Amino acid sequence: MGSQYSEPSLVLFRDATGSGCGYANSATGPFYCPGDQKLYIDLSFYQELQERFNAPGDFPMAYVVAHEVGHHIQYLLGISDKMSRLRQQLSEGEYNKYSVKMELQADFFAGVWAHYNQKYIEGGDIEEALNAAQAIGDDRLQKQSQGYVVPESFTHGTSAQRAYWFKKGYQTGDVKQGNTFDDPSLN
Repeated sequence: MGSQYSEPSLVLFRDATGSGCGYANSATGPFYCPGDQKLYIDLSFYQELQERFNAPGDFPMAYVVAHEVGHHIQYLLGISDKMSRLRQQLSEGEYNKYSVKMELQADFFAGVWAHYNQKYIEGGDIEEALNAAQAIGDDRLQKQSQGYVVPESFTHGTSAQRAYWFKKGYQTGDVKQGNTFDDPSLN
């Protein structure tokens, strides 16, 4: 896409760690910090994927890591900086709509990664990733935690949206098809 790619660093931790974005604990979940260009993965999240989210297998964790690398790509492309500026200009509800688009684009990038890394993919891996994407959709998480869904508070997208964008990235392998910010169905 005309930009130079630099690899992020991976930080594995359990329970808590410091980052360029501040203190993080296991409740934070996996995240990318643009401040130090590192991916932070709490190793207990793998167990949570299996037990709490019913997303067994090893590939769901690969999907999660690839999703966080997707955020690194967004940082390199300047999308993260644009989002930071929007956060200062918009109400929380309006910003959440953009946050969903950003997260879905990271899901798309994870799918593109899977498309180009077929040698690492075994039978059933893509289904495991799709299951994980659906398991961590805002609608499903809210239903589980509070018994009802509040779409205005979504920050990552619905289960169906997350699976759709991962699958689209995987099937096409074309980064130009991942502009979630221009998708009218997400407005």
